[in-house]
Order: sequence, then C-alpha cells, then structure tokens
Amino acid sequence: MTAGGSRELSSMTTLRLGGAARSVEVAATDTELVDKVVDLAQVGDPWLLVGGGSNLVVSDDGFDGTVVRVANAWTRYDSEHHPLHREHRPYVTAGSGTVWDDLVAETVERGLGGLECLSGIPGMAGATPVQNVGAYGVEVADMLRGAEVVDPLRAVTSWTRPHDLGFGYRTSSLKRSGEGVVAAVSFWLTDDGLSAPITYRELATTLGVERGARVPVAAARAAVLALRRAKGMVLDAADHDTWSAGSFFTNPVVTDAGLSEVTARVAAELGDQTVVPTYPAEGGTKLSAGWLIENAGYGKGYPGAEAPVRLSTKHTLALTNRGHGTTAELLDLARDVRDGVARRFGVQLVPEPILVNCAL
Repeated sequence: MTAGGSRELSSMTTLRLGGAARSVEVAATDTELVDKVVDLAQVGDPWLLVGGGSNLVVSDDGFDGTVVRVANAWTRYDSEHHPLHREHRPYVTAGSGTVWDDLVAETVERGLGGLECLSGIPGMAGATPVQNVGAYGVEVADMLRGAEVVDPLRAVTSWTRPHDLGFGYRTSSLKRSGEGVVAAVSFWLTDDGLSAPITYRELATTLGVERGARVPVAAARAAVLALRRAKGMVLDAADHDTWSAGSFFTNPVVTDAGLSEVTARVAAELGDQTVVPTYPAEGGTKLSAGWLIENAGYGKGYPGAEAPVRLSTKHTLALTNRGHGTTAELLDLARDVRDGVARRFGVQLVPEPILVNCAL
C-alpha cells in the first residue's frame, strides 16, 4: 500500500470536481486492497473506494476519511463448462483495478466476443457489477461469470455467483447495501470471433444489420466507440463534453398506470401526435430520460455557453464541468433539470452516480 499523491478528489474523478480527502492510499495488489478495506472497516474510520472516478460526484468540501485507490490491474484467460450450455466456454478474469475499456479491447483483439458492446465505458472492471453497467443492449449481468467480493466487516473474501448479486436496471445488491468490495471479476466469452447479438436499434442501423444479427467483434466495437464519441461519452481531456459522470440520470421505469399518466401529460404539453419513446423493461416500461429532459425544455448545452456547468452539447443526459465549475453548481443544475421534468411530465428522475458528502 502506497501513498496516493494529490488528495484532491477533482484529480480522481472524470467530472474534475470535488475537494480534498483526508488521506489517499493506493492498493496495487489484491492483497493490499483486501487488507486495507478490512483494516479501515475494523477501525471504523470513514473510507471511500475510488477506481476510475467515472461514477462519483464529490462535494466541494471533499471527504473526511481515507480514499483507497483501486489499482490491482491484471487479466487471466481460461475456459470451463458453462452451466447453461453443453460446451466449454472461454472466460476472462480481471483484477478490479483493471481499466474496463482496456479489458474490452484486449478481448476483442483476441477475437473473443461478449463485451464489445460495452466498449468505451470509463472506469474500472471492479465497478461494473456494482452498477450492472450496460449499453447498446448488453448488461454486465448478461456475461458475468462471478465476482470476488470482500466483506470488510467480517474480513471474509469469497466468489459470488451472478444470481446472488440481485441485479436490476443499473443496480445490484452490492450497490444497494454498499457493504461489499469487489476484488476481481470474471466474464464468460465466446470464441467464434462474433459479437453478442446486436439487439439495440441504433447500433444495428449503424452496422447495417438486422437486430439479432452477430457481427465481427472488432466491427461491433468500432461502431459502439463511434456512437459514444458522437455523444461525448468517450473520455477526452480536450473535450469538456466528456468532463462528466456519463449519464447523470437513469432511464425511469414506470408501471402501466404510470405510463398512461405520462402519455397523457405529454399529450397535454406537446400535442396528441407526440410519440414517447418506450422500451420493454422488467417491472414495467422504460422511458428515455434524455428525451424527457430535452422535451421539458432543457436542450443540449443548457443553460448556455457561459455557464460553468451545463448539459453536454452532444447529449442531454450528461451534466458537464466546463473547466471552472463546482460541485454545488453541478447539483443546482441537476435539481433544475430533475424538477423541471417532474413539473412538466410527472416523472421523477433518479441520479445514477454515487453522491459523496452531498445530496440532491
């Protein structure tokens, strides 16, 4: 375990926002990670795990505790009998501090399929099951073989199967409880050189294939990266549209009754001919948060070019720091957008990032 240099959380998050931590330590190995979080939990000292910082909003006041930076980066490939298939399948296991997109790129370079639609997502591999990260029709829960989880209070480390992680839309039991620390992750792959079935309409159109088709893994990755770059969703230090925490709000899921109410509100506000984008979802129907935001009057670049924080000029779901913003200003913008959508359409947007020492 080594000291982590700067204590400013703004240097550790993709938003480039947040005050100082009391102390910072870097866990470069699995053993260092486990030992440190167990020690801190046993002592009862406040601690915060930080990987890529792509899903964190940290107060301007910082964090009065120890930041543990996750840096145990490694990968290992193997194969075994898949429980749902009558065949041996390859898999990859990675330390939680492995950069996620580096892992995806490595699998694609090896001609292994399964993770390519999750290309370009920032952050570390260990965070992906916590959030049940997903994009372009694929979720981590679809491919996860297992996660090595540390219970810091009990000082126990064990491999956990996917069905024990309580996966839901952008969530898991790890996120809801906040008690487990992921030390390593393992994903099933395919070895025929083809992608997972392309189910997302926009991606299928970009690739020029029917939904459900499979394409070479490299082609799928290239298309996903191109789509994400066009939305400011691939990190670029020179592009302030990427100084964000990605999609700030999750796409809301409503019941049948809730959908009828939203549709009626939209018709009253925007006219009877307005079509609300909807998607099937567990427990109801998923709405597009980006569509709701834009049609509530919050367009790309809101509230204007001079604002220190504003909606991305490429994608209304991203709240961005233009280089001289503060967390307080970002949260004010988030409240403005959230409350405006609620007033106009009766839908309550929920933030996706983890809020540290601050609240909406």
